[in-house]
Amino acid sequence: MRKQLGIGALVIASGLVLAGCSAGDGDQSGGGGDGAELVIWTDAEREPAIRAAAEAFEEESGATVTLVQKNFEDLRNDFTAQVPTGEGPDITVGAHDWLGALVTAGVVDTIDIGAAAEEFEQVSLDAFTYDGQLYALPYSLETVALVQNTALVGTEAPATWDEMIQRGIDAGAERPVVINTAGETGDAYTMYGLQTSFGAPVFVQDETGSYTNEVGMSGAPGEAFATWLHENGSAGTGYLSTTIDYDINNELFNSGQAAYTVQGPWAISSFADVDVAVNPIPSAGGETAAPFVGVQGFYLSSQSDNALLANEFLVNYLATEDAQRALYEADPRIPAFSTLAEEVASDPVIAGFLASSQNGVPMPSIPEMGSVWDFWNAAETQIINGADPATTWSSMITELEGSLAG
Repeated sequence: MRKQLGIGALVIASGLVLAGCSAGDGDQSGGGGDGAELVIWTDAEREPAIRAAAEAFEEESGATVTLVQKNFEDLRNDFTAQVPTGEGPDITVGAHDWLGALVTAGVVDTIDIGAAAEEFEQVSLDAFTYDGQLYALPYSLETVALVQNTALVGTEAPATWDEMIQRGIDAGAERPVVINTAGETGDAYTMYGLQTSFGAPVFVQDETGSYTNEVGMSGAPGEAFATWLHENGSAGTGYLSTTIDYDINNELFNSGQAAYTVQGPWAISSFADVDVAVNPIPSAGGETAAPFVGVQGFYLSSQSDNALLANEFLVNYLATEDAQRALYEADPRIPAFSTLAEEVASDPVIAGFLASSQNGVPMPSIPEMGSVWDFWNAAETQIINGADPATTWSSMITELEGSLAG
């Protein structure tokens, strides 16, 4: 569903090795390059960009880089299964929300990117940080933002939810805003920026930015958000409705029936009939709306016999503007590399999503996150449908904390 937001893919001739290779083959010292082999797992989209960096690395280090192409959806499970056997790669591309499970399984190692860290958006580094340690080199960002119909409400960003609603009403839109709730399933992911504007994060972050397993959306801030959901649901204004799924949301906005929506860059291609502007999500609760940010990057195997060499490849060959540009051109997502992000943000649509991500927070990668969604989505759906906000939210917190404790 992602829209290709950038220029055409960079075409680089490459020979792709499709057979699996062990990360254990090569220089046992983990340092020198001559005779050593690095095995990197990637998907088809990013292979050409990685190949370009690998060829330069091979020439300058004397090492061999073997690329193994896999379906992205298979990478996580295959990596977790094969690393302990010594048959996994030295490096794999992957998503940041895998991190907690990969650390728990003991299959990833920390990396040291030194001064190169200054080149990356902070939220991308935070996303790959676990217990204060960095575990991957980031390269792309993804988040939701406020998308608005410029013919109805112009391009200016509303600062607050109430201001946004009033602008939509003044424009004569049938609906001031439409937001996907995945129908009766609930969609706490899309709602999260609005929730954090009440100071109610799903989990508490420590001083390093790492998530703890302490639920952060309990108490008065969480109940204030729940009250807001109720006031804007079926028992109140009706701006939020569990009749809205992803496709209905996009059709209502694309047809001009809604002035605003909250969506990600993957949905922009669905709005072919509307001139859009993209801005950060407005605050509903008085604090900055901080949506979830998804990050992709490159993990280092805990079983790599060439860990120092692999770290050198990440820092000196992938954490460069040329390599990051090639990755962007091969698979256009918002770059995590700040200089490149600012460059591609000359496109105002990309600029809006970048600004939203700069306000955002990484979606928690801790294993406990998997226990949250069902409780959380269900509570939001019930409240939007008219259930008592305080008791419903409080019950959700109690059930969630009980599940986490168990």
